[in-house]
This record gives sequence, structure tokens and C-alpha cells, in this order.
Amino acid sequence: QVQLVESGGGLVQPGGSLRLSCTPSTLIFNINVRGWYRQAPGKERELVADISNGGNTNVADSVKGRFTISRDNAKNTVYLQMNSLKPEDTGVYYCNYRRGSVTSYWGKGTLVTVSS
Repeated sequence: QVQLVESGGGLVQPGGSLRLSCTPSTLIFNINVRGWYRQAPGKERELVADISNGGNTNVADSVKGRFTISRDNAKNTVYLQMNSLKPEDTGVYYCNYRRGSVTSYWGKGTLVTVSS
């Protein structure tokens, strides 16, 4: 069973930075898009950013200019560099890998808390 393993979450003060990483626990192939979603308390899960194999990115307006998504295809790993964090960025961040429009893998999530 494929599992995506996230790391890098934690508690940070407003204005601080964190870097999230996501790597599959087993080999998976033909992934087209890798991305990050988040879910704040009492809210629905939302896309933060994703990146295609070709390097095209989608980034939520709420994090543009502060968050950067990148990937290492050789390691099948995706990263999310988060700068200038705000309290409203608090939530559980989930990694997602997609193959076409049918197959989707999710991680269990890593908690990011932005608080003074």
C-alpha cells in the first residue's frame, strides 16, 4: 500500500518559516502532479499549491509570494517552502500525488501551527 510521508510541520511564530517535505514510502510511478492541501479547523480542505512534472504550478492566492512549491523528480519528493507565515496558515497540511484524473494518493498530514 502506497503511503505518502510528510515531515516538517510544527509550531512557528508569525513571520517565521517552515519547509514541508513529502516522500512516498514505496516506489510509485507515472505521477503527473504533486501538491499540498491544507485544512484549517472547521474549514474544508483546500489546495495550497501543486506542481506538474513539467514544472507548471498552481498556487492559491492566499499564499502567493510567500509559499513556494518545488519537486525533485529523481527522489519523487515534493517540498513546500513557507515564509512569512500568518496565524491563518494554521492547519493540517496534506501531501497529494495524482496520476491522471483517477488515481490519487494522500498523506496523513502534518500539523502547522502559527502562533505567538
